Amino acid sequence: MALITFILQLVVYILAFPLYLLNFLGLWGWMCKKCFPHLMVKFSETYNKHMTSRKRELFSNLQEFQGPSGKLSLLEVGCGTGANFKFYPAGCRVTCVDPNPNFEKFLIKSLAENRHLQFERFLVAAGENMHPVASGSMDVVVCTLVLCSVENQEQILREVCRVLRPGGAFYFMEHVSAEPSTWNYFWQQVLNPIWYLLFDGCDLTRESWKPLERASFSQLKLKHLHAPLSWGLLRPHISGYAVK
Repeated sequence: MALITFILQLVVYILAFPLYLLNFLGLWGWMCKKCFPHLMVKFSETYNKHMTSRKRELFSNLQEFQGPSGKLSLLEVGCGTGANFKFYPAGCRVTCVDPNPNFEKFLIKSLAENRHLQFERFLVAAGENMHPVASGSMDVVVCTLVLCSVENQEQILREVCRVLRPGGAFYFMEHVSAEPSTWNYFWQQVLNPIWYLLFDGCDLTRESWKPLERASFSQLKLKHLHAPLSWGLLRPHISGYAVK
């Protein structure tokens, strides 16, 4: 099976050579940053349609982590188009971080549709380096469909722990690698080289539960689930929250 995977990956590399050449020349990344937000608008609508009940369940206890101020201070890392906003409680103070500035206009539209939230600011930054966010300043940090594409999962989790106040919580929902010896796992391995380029660094093969288990949280509530999505490659998911 390993040999077949290698051969098919090689075929994928050959077919995708023009994209790799554009990426090498620095052109593909620029085009992705421009076009990816438009793709995510459509994808987020479809994803939320299938995952609404799962997200409502995940975010149902957000208010339990409300700080002494009486309002929930929430930081969303990799906020994208603001697809999670409708699941946040009224009066929630939201700060958004995303490395792609082209998401901002879509974010403003989402905020206009979710006036129950109090928007604080949008920061153009990678999750691995959120230095403009003060240490211990957040009650909750949210990250959905982001750990698949960050450069360093351990570093982003260290930053999450830094910005959370003691007793604060980190909420996550991520697609992950399928179980080995399944056809889904096989095709994730085969298609990942081209998927990574087409979807702005998204990695189909990450076992994102492992860095979460190693991170310095006091408790971790994590479950594996089979998301009801039409794209089989994205069905393996993890969801839950961790408390600092």
